[in-house]
Amino acid sequence: MFSLQCRMREPTLEAAVRGDSVPAAGGRPPPARVPGPVLFARYAFPPNHHGYCGPADNVAFFEQGVNGADDGGLRAMAKEFAGAWPYLELIAHSTGLADPLDRRVVEAYWVGSPRLDQIGVPAIGNSMEDRFRFTSGPRFSSLTEGVLAGGVPHHSFAVFCIYPWTGLLGDSRRAAQALTVLDRCRIRWGRVLSLQGDQVVVESTPLTWDGHYLGYGPPEVETVVRSIDGIGLASELEVGDWVSLHWEWVCDRLSDQQRRALRHYTDHHLAIVNEAGYHSGPATVLG
Repeated sequence: MFSLQCRMREPTLEAAVRGDSVPAAGGRPPPARVPGPVLFARYAFPPNHHGYCGPADNVAFFEQGVNGADDGGLRAMAKEFAGAWPYLELIAHSTGLADPLDRRVVEAYWVGSPRLDQIGVPAIGNSMEDRFRFTSGPRFSSLTEGVLAGGVPHHSFAVFCIYPWTGLLGDSRRAAQALTVLDRCRIRWGRVLSLQGDQVVVESTPLTWDGHYLGYGPPEVETVVRSIDGIGLASELEVGDWVSLHWEWVCDRLSDQQRRALRHYTDHHLAIVNEAGYHSGPATVLG
């Protein structure tokens, strides 16, 4: 059992965010609330489309997500995401929710919410031990440092604190390629500049690596995908909206508080790996 003494966590997001979902900013009504499995599909489809995780039939997964129904087919496919599913189970079990695909659980994992700060270090540590003790071998002690430093089961924790240690980034050895994988794999935020059919032009902030620390570079303009032949997973967008991005896809429209939550937990886990220094997972992968 995971019982090591841990450091005090940083101040949580509770003071800034009350509840698990919030209205949109600027007078815009919030997007229509979709069932948890559908919200999961919006965020999980991009890596599945690249063949990194989830069911082999990514077309069927996309179609199930577009269908927008909380049915058994989409739920069954969600369980095939071996990386994300145990985190959803952990969040649900630790915060008194029966369904790992409850919308509140899904939003907490991909975007972030104060729900994450309700989960104790022993519960997170035991989950990591069950999953990674044998796959990470002698490096497991380094992996646990992220838990002891206050890591919570947010997707950014998986990207920055777990993936490099367990080999889930593949065999990349070149810093530029590895940095691109880290940047695309995290959930990032961007501001919509223009809409061009199936594509969206956004301004977003990329990750940087100076040989020692991960950080943020100046904003850059990029073109991302919101649909295929007019059919997509994300909600309706307007110029000026903040959106969440995963790989080259738009996942959803974000309220101001959701954007703050996403930035908060991303910053938190970047600080953990930067503090770990030379022996952190990203440092090992990036070289």
